[in-house]
Amino acid sequence: MTEPLVALSDVSVRFGGVAALSGVSLTLGAGEVVAVIGPNGAGKTSLFNAITGFVPLTGGAVRLNGARIDGLMPHEISAKGVRRTFQNGGLFAELSVLENVLAGLHAQVRGNPLSILLGLPGARRAERAAVARARELLDLMGIRHLEGQSAGSLSGGQQRMVEIVRAIATDPPLLLLDEPAVGLAPPVRSQLAAIVKRLAKERGIGVLLIEHAIELVMAVADRIVVLNYGEKIADASPEMVRADKAVLEAYLGHA
Repeated sequence: MTEPLVALSDVSVRFGGVAALSGVSLTLGAGEVVAVIGPNGAGKTSLFNAITGFVPLTGGAVRLNGARIDGLMPHEISAKGVRRTFQNGGLFAELSVLENVLAGLHAQVRGNPLSILLGLPGARRAERAAVARARELLDLMGIRHLEGQSAGSLSGGQQRMVEIVRAIATDPPLLLLDEPAVGLAPPVRSQLAAIVKRLAKERGIGVLLIEHAIELVMAVADRIVVLNYGEKIADASPEMVRADKAVLEAYLGHA
């Protein structure tokens, strides 16, 4: 069997006496979209924080391409190709949309600081290539017309689209999307669903998605993982999860 892109084994996270995650295991393959759903307080964001190094584990392990990454700092995990968006956004409000995307590409712009400062030909070529790449991605998301606007002037939905562009700018192997559909109108949600599927299938990016918009989840997910009170209660296809009595009980209080 092919080794999964990312694998969580019996991951537990505790805050004092509160168990945010209890023995959660899951896998995600390259080019696969896995949605994580559950009621508020189920442990979804704690799961993302555990993968990206923002909270320490109290048990278990997180592996990326077979190598453990739990215990690393967030910037070290990011350097291995793990990219994430946040519920509350993380854009530089005073910078333009294009500049925000270029910030996500800064590690790929070759040239030492002196050559960049002096504007040497190699540094200028690298900068032009980065701008072209940023505009290509803005086109992909249908927001190229916003490139000159400051990020702080955009609507919440537009800011989320820009944040996704910045996250995928370096073609990361693993992309974690935290409620990307919040603030998006239904037609834009459909556009987002198509883009997520395209990123997975055409570029081989593994996508882990937290989302409350169930119609989006059903449209894009290959599998759905359901959390409740920090425990995994389901991990199956959308069709199987839709009919799972334990999932209905968790969401509705009855089957």
